[in-house]
Amino acid sequence: MGFIKVESEKNSEKLFGSKKMESLKSVFRALSHRNYRLFFGGQGISLIGTWMQQIAMSWLVYRLTGSAVLLGIVGFTSRVPTFLVSPFAGVLLDRVNRHRILVMTQTLSMAQAMILAGLVLTGSVAVWHVIALSLVLGLINSVDVPARQSFVVEMIERREDLGNAIALNSTIVNGARLVGPSIAGILIAALGEGLCFLLNGLSFIAVILALLAMKLTPREKGNRPSRVLRELKEGFSYAFGSPPIRSVLFLLALVSLMGVPYTVLMPIFAEKILQRGPEALGFLLGANGVGALAGSIYLASRKSVLGLGRIIAISAGLFGIGLIGFSFSRLFWLSLCFMLLTGSGMMVQMAASNTVLQTLVEEDKRGRVMSLYTMSFMGMVPFGSLLAGNLAHGIGAPKTVMLGGIACLLGSVWFARKLPALRKVMGPIYVERGILRRPPAGLE
Repeated sequence: MGFIKVESEKNSEKLFGSKKMESLKSVFRALSHRNYRLFFGGQGISLIGTWMQQIAMSWLVYRLTGSAVLLGIVGFTSRVPTFLVSPFAGVLLDRVNRHRILVMTQTLSMAQAMILAGLVLTGSVAVWHVIALSLVLGLINSVDVPARQSFVVEMIERREDLGNAIALNSTIVNGARLVGPSIAGILIAALGEGLCFLLNGLSFIAVILALLAMKLTPREKGNRPSRVLRELKEGFSYAFGSPPIRSVLFLLALVSLMGVPYTVLMPIFAEKILQRGPEALGFLLGANGVGALAGSIYLASRKSVLGLGRIIAISAGLFGIGLIGFSFSRLFWLSLCFMLLTGSGMMVQMAASNTVLQTLVEEDKRGRVMSLYTMSFMGMVPFGSLLAGNLAHGIGAPKTVMLGGIACLLGSVWFARKLPALRKVMGPIYVERGILRRPPAGLE
């Protein structure tokens, strides 16, 4: 009997181990595609450098000026081009080779980092240099971000792995978000900001080499109208004429405008509300990053895009609840818990929205729709930051964050109420794309 029991336990362990391996493979299944595997590795290195540069730029501006206003200006100039230029970038991305565009934008980003490194390391940097180079980086990103989003589909041979690839993208972004600032803090304290900029510049070599090593099937190109404004109008009409795409973009823009700018008020919460020092700010941002990383891994573990509409509504609601709870909290440990919730809710909503848009959009309009996604996701943030700053000056940071949370919560309710009608539109599209065999009575 003992022998049988031992054998039974061994078989159970084997079965459990096998299921564990299958589950792990499912989470990382997009890495079975060679081109995406190259991209994933290159981006993983490059994004650590990107986060290092973001921290170093803020610290450099504050060291040079001691001005919170100039910190806001640098943040604004690095993001506002996304709102203004991305729609035109989308037209470009639907016309030309996205792979070549990415190689170009990554090379320009490397040059920007190297120039900044040279100015700092030689001691000749001035704050206007940082603002100007921040604007340059914003212009580069207004093309680079939608290019990366719309290029994902070209690296994935099996369309059913697209959602997993998008979720893994979020995973490496948030993984780098945890590692990069920590490295930057150590380097800045020991050797100054210049080394952070230099290492960021060098980190772009990894992603450029990865892009050059890819073997891609040429993308089919249809006939294009010759006028940019006509194509731009066509992209807007297509996106906002589709109820599912329009609803996803509206909710994303609302969350980015009203919810995401809570980050600019975090120093106030760390110092004045929670009565702690700068180390508390690091812990709060770290908890937010851990929550975002957990949300990304959850999405990567899902095997189908079905049910993402409901997840978008729920995650936006959880983000709003997290912000409301954080605004009322005066206990540090409780604030950390709410930061985990906000990080997870925000990332799941944005990555799930990306996946839904990518599965719904027609290929010849992918660049334009993803540029609108970028505009809604990133382009609204600088305006939200200005709004949050002015509101906080008038009514205080806690009430400002609370209002943002309420807006996100109401947005999630609005989206949830529209879901039944949206499912009827999405069903036939999913059947056409091979995601479903037939339209179900009610899409999840």
